Amino acid sequence: MRKLILAAGLLTTLSACGGGGGLFNRQRPDEFAVSRQAPLVVPPDFALVPPAPGSPSAASVDSGKAAMDAMFGGSAQRSATETATLDAAGRANAAPGIRSSAGDPATEVVDKGATTRDIIAAPEGDGQDARAVTPTPQP
Repeated sequence: MRKLILAAGLLTTLSACGGGGGLFNRQRPDEFAVSRQAPLVVPPDFALVPPAPGSPSAASVDSGKAAMDAMFGGSAQRSATETATLDAAGRANAAPGIRSSAGDPATEVVDKGATTRDIIAAPEGDGQDARAVTPTPQP
């Protein structure tokens, strides 16, 4: 009788695992369905107008030239202050193409050591913490 009860219990347990509502066959949430999409909004600026007939299209702009103009100033007129600053810095003595040769791997660089790096990286301040302390002689 014991064997019959044990066999019936074992059959019941195994049938529960193989069916649709078993422990291992439950439905899991879809991890991609959990994230929410941002709602669509109407942009607040309605002042956009179509381009005028005959004006150059945005696709015809040379992006390389626009990037060079943004980096190196292009042909825009310099202000009097900027011109005076460049003249005081020695613009007339500057080597032509120095910006191109500064990042060149063949450019020789002098390593000034860790002390110079620490001085440059030091925080700005009034210098109260940067005082030299003379060691007291030990008797």
